[in-house]
Amino acid sequence: MHVITQKDVENVIQKRIETGHKGTFGRVSVIGGNANMGGAAIMAVQAAVKAGAGLTTCISHKANLTALHARVPEAMFIDYFDNDALCKSVFQSNVVVVGPGLGTDETAKQVFSSVLKNANQTLIIDGSAITMLAEDDQLKKLTPSAKIIFTPHEIEWQRLSGLSQAEQTPAKNAAKALELNADVVLKKHGTEIYHLSGKCSKLTIGGPYMSTGGMGDTLTGICAAFLAQFKGDQDQILDAAVYTHSDIANLLAKERYVVLPSEIADNLQKYMKHRCNGQIL
Repeated sequence: MHVITQKDVENVIQKRIETGHKGTFGRVSVIGGNANMGGAAIMAVQAAVKAGAGLTTCISHKANLTALHARVPEAMFIDYFDNDALCKSVFQSNVVVVGPGLGTDETAKQVFSSVLKNANQTLIIDGSAITMLAEDDQLKKLTPSAKIIFTPHEIEWQRLSGLSQAEQTPAKNAAKALELNADVVLKKHGTEIYHLSGKCSKLTIGGPYMSTGGMGDTLTGICAAFLAQFKGDQDQILDAAVYTHSDIANLLAKERYVVLPSEIADNLQKYMKHRCNGQIL
């Protein structure tokens, strides 16, 4: 199993081309955040914006609009009850994220269904969307031809894969990822990434100071931004995004008992600048 290192990040984060513009660095749509869990979607959006996505749209319950604009004024907003606008944004995006704070009620299922019908590039399925897909055979039938990335924690992976935590060995996880025709970022102590190519990667950084609500949402946003803007080996790009998330947390943990997801997002720009220049942090 490949151990992800700083070198993977430095290979991915390259100097931006002088003639680049918003469209050059990718379009990301984040679909999530019901009336009670808007923070999850907002944290994913914030991470995507600060990790460099050119254009980021939050598709969420309208109750989250004011908070989004106060927190991330750079992001655009679509009410997820506006199905036509939702479908258009999803279709036009380079990377789509669905699930952070979306919930599992009937509205969530309808929104998720629209996403599955229109996603055509890279689709990151996170949080409650994983649970819905695991439990609803009708949604499974809608799985698109887009490149799919699942970002479960161990319990969500148990629901989706049918593997108990005790059964979640690297060999079985890799086989299940191939069966699902998807990459899998299995979030845990020593996060593992199972790529559809057959490559398997592992983190050896991170710690309990990251055990805070919203940490996975921030990771998902970083993954989306990296995949939207960087070209080249998609496996290495995903690995680099996952490493970046934990490496920033490691650096912050030198002076913090607990590292907050929003703090990781706030440090993305500086971190990426240093890694682009090959500087020691």
